[in-house]
Amino acid sequence: MPKIKCPNCKKETEYKGNEFRPFCSERCKLIDFGAWADEEYSLPAQTTSLTEEDINEIENALTQNGAN
Repeated sequence: MPKIKCPNCKKETEYKGNEFRPFCSERCKLIDFGAWADEEYSLPAQTTSLTEEDINEIENALTQNGAN
């Protein structure tokens, strides 16, 4: 049977028949869920500011689409 590494503790565990997969145990599954719920996981994001020109273009596009 294939073994996988638990994403939390890195312990090798059986994949097939493991009700907590990809985790090795309920404990690791709950630790991961707690981190997710506390928003510890995030994707890198690039923030941008809209210029007046951008805002005008968006408003014009919305106006044109609303008129059609």
